[in-house]
Amino acid sequence: MMLQCNIAFPWFGMDIGGTLVKLVYFEPKDITAEEEQEEVENLKSIRRYLTSNTAYGKTGIRDVHLELQDLTLCGRSGNLHFIRFPTHDLPAFLQMGRNKHFSSLHTTLCATGGGAYKFESDFRTMADLQLHKLDELDCLIRGVLYIDSVVSSVSSECYYFENPTDPDHCVQRPYTLENPYPLLLVNIGSGVSILAVYSENNYKRVTGTSLGGGTFLGLCCLLTGCSTFEEALEMASQGESTRVDKLVRDIYGGDYERFGLPGWAVASSFGNMMSKEKRDSVSKEDLARATLVTITNNIGSITRMCALNENIERVVFVGNFLRVNTLSMKLLAYAMDYWSKGQLKALFMRHEGYFGAVGALLELLHPS
Repeated sequence: MMLQCNIAFPWFGMDIGGTLVKLVYFEPKDITAEEEQEEVENLKSIRRYLTSNTAYGKTGIRDVHLELQDLTLCGRSGNLHFIRFPTHDLPAFLQMGRNKHFSSLHTTLCATGGGAYKFESDFRTMADLQLHKLDELDCLIRGVLYIDSVVSSVSSECYYFENPTDPDHCVQRPYTLENPYPLLLVNIGSGVSILAVYSENNYKRVTGTSLGGGTFLGLCCLLTGCSTFEEALEMASQGESTRVDKLVRDIYGGDYERFGLPGWAVASSFGNMMSKEKRDSVSKEDLARATLVTITNNIGSITRMCALNENIERVVFVGNFLRVNTLSMKLLAYAMDYWSKGQLKALFMRHEGYFGAVGALLELLHPS
């Protein structure tokens, strides 16, 4: 018998990142007639608003395909919803919280990510809400382990690409994380953090890089004039990075055999752009693709060195940079497999960027 929570609804977890705010909301489905009667109008209106819309304002999105149904949390059964919006739209979210009298229901909101610290006073002054701030890496790990444990029983949360070095036969396959430790967890958001995880409570941040999803989007905005992540990815999917990058074969005329470097490997990202003639011949799509390949390869390269150093063979990539970004996932899978001669497995998770928010929700329900 699971313990009942005596925490009042609504149940939220929030992760306020440098680019996106991620929100998870638990919608109870087992409300008794008695509860229904006692439920205040504010709570009903929040539930109706969140569950009957898939878009909020101009930029808020509910990722319907990620919704987890018939979940039991703290003895209550319901659905878990996943919502995101750009961090620069946080004031509009706070205004909505104020309009819907959110503070009359809840005095504290569990939040993680840098924004939980940066915007704490805005939550207080604009929405009369207290934030319970949580460490983002603790939340991330707790969220990954929890979602993997509840989803795997139904369909697989974790997956990998089989035959990543063969584009014609590269297929996505489910993977069970049943005995996950040790694992390298690579969180690709605006920047990148790499964690070596030995158990749920024993992990260290090995290193990171400032060249992450924010770098990809920032450079694409500068180089191509695009303004959204989706637009940048769409351009990248139509471009050819080899027109922008200098390859080993551009320098050697073929492979650099002595050190096993194939002619197709990138010797210098954007290296062809020092030539005016080549600059004039590339498209914005080529530039977007080269930016994606540069950032992704760099993350792959640093990850590989960390895996070698820490003696860990399983690498799990998460974070919103991978949302709708199959190009980067396949590149990472390819790079890990090729350069490690099949020793390293690149794993991915369906709920990419939401694990921190899930970890915050779990802390609300089971305060440590």
